[in-house]
Amino acid sequence: MEKKKIAFVSGATGGIGSATARKLEELGYFVILHGRNEEKLNQLKEELGENAYIVKGDLSQYEVCESIVSQCLEHFGQVDLLVNNAGITKDNLILRMKPEDFVEVIETNLNSAFYMSKLLCKPMIKAKGGRIVNISSISGIHGNFGQANYSSAKAGMIGLTKTLAKELASKNILVNAIAPGFIETPMTEGLKEETKENILSQIPLKSFGKPEDIANVVGFLASEDSRYITGQVISVDGGMNI
Repeated sequence: MEKKKIAFVSGATGGIGSATARKLEELGYFVILHGRNEEKLNQLKEELGENAYIVKGDLSQYEVCESIVSQCLEHFGQVDLLVNNAGITKDNLILRMKPEDFVEVIETNLNSAFYMSKLLCKPMIKAKGGRIVNISSISGIHGNFGQANYSSAKAGMIGLTKTLAKELASKNILVNAIAPGFIETPMTEGLKEETKENILSQIPLKSFGKPEDIANVVGFLASEDSRYITGQVISVDGGMNI
């Protein structure tokens, strides 16, 4: 029996993260679930059953990432796919944004992706291959009102993606990013209807995306069908980025 490939999904309790975990399990991966919401983690673990494993900790702290990676490698011996999806928002116009809110979003969204990529690329090199998928955002491409912190973090993930793709290509490690547009998740549910209508008017397909739309692209990038793709940023936004 062929050994299952191992995927690590950060932010697995969010809309995109949980959909991604389900998709990867469907594709035959064993999924390591990371998140902050213990109740949702346990629910997702119960749903995926023996094909999932829970890890906890603040990925904005390098020492915590070291401990988590060490735990995963000791338990599984490898991680074939890393999905950097951990993220928070603390929106405000720059005149009102607190410096600590800028720093916290950068640390959670961008620093965690750097830490986990740095730590897991080593065993991937040893295994002669692997995949890293960074969940960025169209806000990282175009910027967005009230999101100086979030847009900076997501733009940083794009730069990280392209650099790691160049550095790791010779080691057979593919690194790509996905830039979601407006996806219906708990993170976007709190927006005012007027704001949603304004966003909808900018989407050529005239509909919002589902978490599964992102998960399907992660699944593609995790498969052998994407063997010749690296360093790319794939917009999944209904045409907003045209």
